[in-house]
Amino acid sequence: MKVYKYKVKGAEYEVKINDVEGNVAKVEVNGITFEVETDRPMSPHHTPVVRPVAHVHATPFAATQTATPAPEPVPAGNGVAVRAPLPGTVNDIKVSVGQTVKKGDVVIVLEAMKMENNLTAECDGKVTEVRVNKGDSVREGAILITIG
Repeated sequence: MKVYKYKVKGAEYEVKINDVEGNVAKVEVNGITFEVETDRPMSPHHTPVVRPVAHVHATPFAATQTATPAPEPVPAGNGVAVRAPLPGTVNDIKVSVGQTVKKGDVVIVLEAMKMENNLTAECDGKVTEVRVNKGDSVREGAILITIG
């Protein structure tokens, strides 16, 4: 098993490569296990070259407990963050940037522990940022959208 430590936009990640079969690697990122498909087969002893990518296609295959990360700061003037109350998968995004919302409107549907959770706006305002996409896996405390 190889272990790598990365820092992306100030967030630290510990990546463990547990197993590789062809072009599918079983990896653990900060305690959450994923199956990651690469564009070409890798050997278990090959050190991957890390390049920035637009999309990562990773599928969680085992739920594990992780330490709660420190909440990300919201830049001044951007508004109120809607955060993931627990780790899960974004099943639906009910809003888009520029859309007006009222306190209590459902903005995100998050699946966690095989249950769908409706996350609601905590204030009236306009959506100033959507940080996630449908299908994304998120950690507890992650900022999903911002309402200004």
